[in-house]
Amino acid sequence: MTESQERAGADDRRTGGDAAVGTGTGNDGAAPAGTGADVRAAPVPPPPAFAPDSLVLNRKLPLWYQVSQSLRASILGRPRDASARLPTEEQLAAHYGVSVLTMRQALKELEAEGLISRHRRRGTFIEPRARRVSPVRLLGSVDAIVAQQSGEATTILGHGPTAVPGDLAEFFPGCAEVTCYRRLRRDGQSDEPTNWAENAVLPDIAARIDVADLERWPMTKVLRDVVGVRISRITDTVEARLADPVTAELLQVPLLSPILHYTGVTYDEDGRVVDVARIRYRGDRFSFSVTVEAH
Repeated sequence: MTESQERAGADDRRTGGDAAVGTGTGNDGAAPAGTGADVRAAPVPPPPAFAPDSLVLNRKLPLWYQVSQSLRASILGRPRDASARLPTEEQLAAHYGVSVLTMRQALKELEAEGLISRHRRRGTFIEPRARRVSPVRLLGSVDAIVAQQSGEATTILGHGPTAVPGDLAEFFPGCAEVTCYRRLRRDGQSDEPTNWAENAVLPDIAARIDVADLERWPMTKVLRDVVGVRISRITDTVEARLADPVTAELLQVPLLSPILHYTGVTYDEDGRVVDVARIRYRGDRFSFSVTVEAH
């Protein structure tokens, strides 16, 4: 081997064989696609921050209870890609307009239910497998009804104008038709059907409802927070019934098996009925507890 050849070989070894690698490039010397040369993955954007819903407090009811129910509805109805970390106690207290002590009591209620977990110096986090396990305690708050109906996967079975059903005529005097919405709700974890609902809504109100919102939120929340209906009261009736053929098929229960039949009549501030909800719950999945205040 000549002296010049030995020098050339040494140069190749010092440069890592760049000359050989260069033979695989294109005419401009750039690395061909798929070689992984200088390829940087696009940064993954952080999940959107958790944003609790607004709340109008009723001074006749315990503040901690109203806050816990509103926050519960926000947690169960949050977008799937939202952050699992809640704001601090101070931030939540400022958002709801209550004291930190009241906020702490509300969070304690949600923690006892298994909906959130709290870690010192780390923060408060939504439990990934959180689900409702305790009975709903209705103290007269609209937010309690919203919370009770939140957190389930909803499928729209159909919607459109229909003649006022005979058993609802008393609620819609002078109306020839209402807009009916039919929805099936499933457990977010097991995908098991839990209830199906029919809502009869005044046509002028229904004209302002986006059906897509009903896949995310309960009708009560859509009426109040999206459409802007000023709800004055909701009258609830819960009774035991037997599953009819439609209910048995939708809820996957035997025909004539026990179900809970809920009727909720929603009134606006003018005393007008704007929505009548009829919900059939699987009897083995729901229970109701009502507290009557002495004062």
